[in-house]
Amino acid sequence: MSETRLSFKEMCARFAVTPRTLRYYEYIELLAPERVGRARFYSHREVARMVLILRLRRFDFSLEEIRQWLEIYAAQGTKVQL
Repeated sequence: MSETRLSFKEMCARFAVTPRTLRYYEYIELLAPERVGRARFYSHREVARMVLILRLRRFDFSLEEIRQWLEIYAAQGTKVQL
């Protein structure tokens, strides 16, 4: 495994999710992997977002609620975040 980024297969294995789940999270814009041709690579940022997504899912948050949380998290230093 690469220390700087994970491949699609490595990401599925690390979080024990199906490829379909990972593709769906990308489709609904919860994750935004780097694309090189057809390959997807996940940075530390995407790994951290995946950890947060899975934790929030354990607490029964909907995917839309999670998306809103991640938008707030991405808006660093704004009044919305406060």
